[in-house]
Amino acid sequence: MPPAVEADPAPRLLEINRSILRAALSVGAAGVAVKLVATFKEVAVAAVYGRSDALDAFLAAALIPNLLVNLISESMNQALVPTLVRVRELEGRERAQQLLSSSMLALCLLLAVASVAMALFAHVLFPVIASNFSPPKLTLAIHLFYGLLPVVLLTGVATNCTAVLNTLDRFALPALAPIVISIAVIAGAVFYGVRFGIWAMVAATLAGTLLQAILVAGMMGSHGYHLNLRWYGVTAATREVAGQYGPVLLSSVVASGGLLVDQAMAAMLPAGSVSALVYANRFVSVIISLLAGSVSAAIVPYLSKLIAHRDWDACRRTLRTWFAISALVSIPIAAALIVGAHFIVRVALQHGRFGPRDTTVVASVLAMYAIQIPFYATSRVYYRFVVAMRRTDLVLYCGILNLALDIVLNLVLMRRFGVAGIALATSIWTAITLFYLWLCSRGLLRRAVAEKGTA
Repeated sequence: MPPAVEADPAPRLLEINRSILRAALSVGAAGVAVKLVATFKEVAVAAVYGRSDALDAFLAAALIPNLLVNLISESMNQALVPTLVRVRELEGRERAQQLLSSSMLALCLLLAVASVAMALFAHVLFPVIASNFSPPKLTLAIHLFYGLLPVVLLTGVATNCTAVLNTLDRFALPALAPIVISIAVIAGAVFYGVRFGIWAMVAATLAGTLLQAILVAGMMGSHGYHLNLRWYGVTAATREVAGQYGPVLLSSVVASGGLLVDQAMAAMLPAGSVSALVYANRFVSVIISLLAGSVSAAIVPYLSKLIAHRDWDACRRTLRTWFAISALVSIPIAAALIVGAHFIVRVALQHGRFGPRDTTVVASVLAMYAIQIPFYATSRVYYRFVVAMRRTDLVLYCGILNLALDIVLNLVLMRRFGVAGIALATSIWTAITLFYLWLCSRGLLRRAVAEKGTA
């Protein structure tokens, strides 16, 4: 039975929002620390390997493992967490552990099958991914890819454990855990790079990822959930997770297609357009991952608990509060990036062969990209609510709409603004996404309140 609702819900909502704020700040601070160490990692790797063919081959080899984790594992987390919280709140910890064990086993099997499939087709995929590589360089990339494949399974387990820990109000340490990968890579490059060449990077990446998985799995076990790969049969909860997983996975595939579309269309423009798009997007992606990512990770467990207890008024107020907070924080950041785009690009990138003309082009792209920041940050609040309501079909429709808008807007705007038009197109469809998800959330809340009233 859901707990009785307090006569005055204000103190409880205040405590919920304080908890979300603490969690968001913890994740954000941890993210900054991880990115700082990752920057030192890039410096160390550059000092040892420079711009060598071996490093090019390693970076190409790492593309597919990263893609598999982002598509398969992150989609599973989004599908699993709301149901896991509901089962724990209403049916108890034992049933939640069974659901986690079954879902983790399914995830590991999916990751293993995908890894084997990619390994079998590596000789077909890599000539497409790295079409300008020489035969020896291409062969090295394929061999490095085989060496990196265990990362897919290890990272999948680590991200799943991190998502579960977030449901237990544990945010800071799980968010810091990826730092061990950068530290391992720094040590591998500095101490073993000369002796073992690029394979030192492979071994260090594997060691760091294994250590991360052990750390977060140990944290999860210490808080009552165990890494137990066991199938407990088909239940209503496992069917629910499976039903939500498909649309989220397809939506992620569509989103990845959007990135490819942007780069493909940028390649139609004058030389250097793809590089300008990538350089500018790096600035914005860091802000988005720190700001929107921290709020998204923090708000999911609390929304899931409120939904499990059908506390729709608290859901509505929490959504409004975090929409407002996200907007208040993100709008000044976006404005600063837009106004200071030229200065930021000049200071960060204008060195060597990157000249003033390049700065002007990249700055214009950055200014257009930065427009999306408030829309993206606020839309994540509604996105997480829609997923927590187990309506991932709406997320899939949103992804398809975004891809269609991206193509149309790119074709229109790139003719007038060049590569900056592609960035502007992204910002426009991001704003439309916010409106779409707001409408979806409003409709879901209205129907939920009506159903509760007639129950």
